[in-house]
Amino acid sequence: MANIRTYTLIYVALVALATGKFVFFHFDFFTYGMAMAGTMGLIVAKSLLIAGYYQHLVEEPRAITYMMGTAVFMVFLLTIAAGYSIQ
Repeated sequence: MANIRTYTLIYVALVALATGKFVFFHFDFFTYGMAMAGTMGLIVAKSLLIAGYYQHLVEEPRAITYMMGTAVFMVFLLTIAAGYSIQ
């Protein structure tokens, strides 16, 4: 189990990543496409931090982590397929 210092650092990182979304969309330096791409990168980073530390996947065997990654990928494929069938 991680100590309170680790959780505090993860929390600060999550707040910084959430602030990044604000920066991408509220400053005129970034185009909409750049802001969307940057936001997607921030989403991936935040998801990995949350799954790794708050859901304790860091402490699990690698097989569990790979299984979770495969499940997330399959959900992504189902979402793409559902979006395609709606059109």
